[in-house]
Amino acid sequence: MLDHYLIEHCSPTLACLKTANLFSFACSSRDELRHHIRDCNQCLFGTGVSLTVLAERERSALVYVFRRDKLVEDLKKPGVKELLARYGYERFSPGAALSMLRQRFRNCREFPHEIGLFLGYPLGDVRGFIENGGKNCKCSGCWKVYGNEQEVLRLFEKYRKCREAYRKSFRLGKNIRQLTVSA
Repeated sequence: MLDHYLIEHCSPTLACLKTANLFSFACSSRDELRHHIRDCNQCLFGTGVSLTVLAERERSALVYVFRRDKLVEDLKKPGVKELLARYGYERFSPGAALSMLRQRFRNCREFPHEIGLFLGYPLGDVRGFIENGGKNCKCSGCWKVYGNEQEVLRLFEKYRKCREAYRKSFRLGKNIRQLTVSA
């Protein structure tokens, strides 16, 4: 059941082009949600891709699909720890950082915009979004761009082409496991 969501929202992550993607998943119960997440993680075991829930509401959940190895790299990039520390992050392993991000979802009134760092967005764009309150960007696509516009526009196009290719392959009968590039 999650297959369609993965194709539509997570193709760049499945293709190993991006650290992570995020989507909202409607479900009738927590048990149903856990069942779908467990089944999908079993299907993707050994590929380097994992699913986890960042936030739950009564009938929906925010599902984070990520490549742990890429997240490790992203969390080590210059300036990332300093920005995350401003929001209370103290440990920067993927498990500890994701645990803190979940806590931020539970405890903050605002959406925790540092999530862009967990999605592989450039630090300058995440910082720019936070400092400008989401305004004054150079352009927007998968995210709002405050830094290198031309480079990011090429990346957006790469992601769009990936999603189209994955949609086509999925329609032609390939399953999620077959479409996921193993790390």
